[in-house]
Amino acid sequence: MSQSKKLAALAGAALFALAGAQPASAQALRVVATFSIIGDLARQVGGDRIALTTLVGPDSDAHTYEPRPADLKAIGTADVILANGLDMEGFLPGLIQAGGAKAPITALTDGVELRLNQGGSESPAHAHEAHDHDAHDHEAHHHAGQDPAHEADPGHAADSHDRAHAHHAHGKYDPHAWQTVPNARIYVGNIAKAFCAADRQGCPAYEAHARAYDEKLRALQTQIAENFARIPADRRTIITPHDAFGYFAREYGFKFEAPQGMSTDSQASAAGLATLVKQVRDEKAAALFLENISNPRLVEQISSETGLKVGGKLYSDALSSADGPASTYIDMMRHNAATITDAILAR
Repeated sequence: MSQSKKLAALAGAALFALAGAQPASAQALRVVATFSIIGDLARQVGGDRIALTTLVGPDSDAHTYEPRPADLKAIGTADVILANGLDMEGFLPGLIQAGGAKAPITALTDGVELRLNQGGSESPAHAHEAHDHDAHDHEAHHHAGQDPAHEADPGHAADSHDRAHAHHAHGKYDPHAWQTVPNARIYVGNIAKAFCAADRQGCPAYEAHARAYDEKLRALQTQIAENFARIPADRRTIITPHDAFGYFAREYGFKFEAPQGMSTDSQASAAGLATLVKQVRDEKAAALFLENISNPRLVEQISSETGLKVGGKLYSDALSSADGPASTYIDMMRHNAATITDAILAR
């Protein structure tokens, strides 16, 4: 069944669910977050004033997400929709259309200094100047007073719908901006603004939560910097399955290589894998890691061919379950930093 037919069938199921739904609490801001990392940031800012639905949960991959009837119901009744943007959520335009979403979408990468997909180049553009349209293509639902950066571009509506059918593809810019603490602080500021716009009465609470969490993020950034200061400059080449750590590399002084490219849904070519194996040997890569959302086969093959031991598991596009080592954003960043440091210094 095609993606459009699946969404149409789910939309019908969602309408039945909505007909029997109970009215939400007047004090609960209905928030939809696209994946678990954004969900945790939303929870930190919203506290008990929000009713949160996270579409792609822990240890799950947004590249391979399939919507459920409950997701369409949540989208259709949401007051705020929080998305990463930059084509991370290629499924979102189709989901919005099928669910009849009327809420504004906040692209949390708005204000981030962007990285180009190809070659990891830096761009002077900021996200509000070059955002994809996956978070904007519902002009009929545009709210008066919304920031122009979040206005829809009707000329790209069909294009966005096509991307929803091939939602593993990313656009011009690397979407994995949450992988640095300074960028997470931008995300948190954007969340607070979105909550305040939707719930003026709750704004003082959202702003207070955001300030308190920002202090924790500042402390986390210091801790990570101190951790990585122990790693020599010539031991900072790292291999991961897919290219999710470009912002991390730029911020913390590493070089990451990946056989899959930006998306876990892409396939590594034999030639590309051979080139990477040669790079590992020539550059004497310091560490090789699994990811929680990627098939371990590629990493195990690279380890077998190079003799480089797998140093552990990193969390890239999703948090761990509640009983895992990375169930919150702060825990994820601490875990990744400690895992990288320990693996490199143990060699």
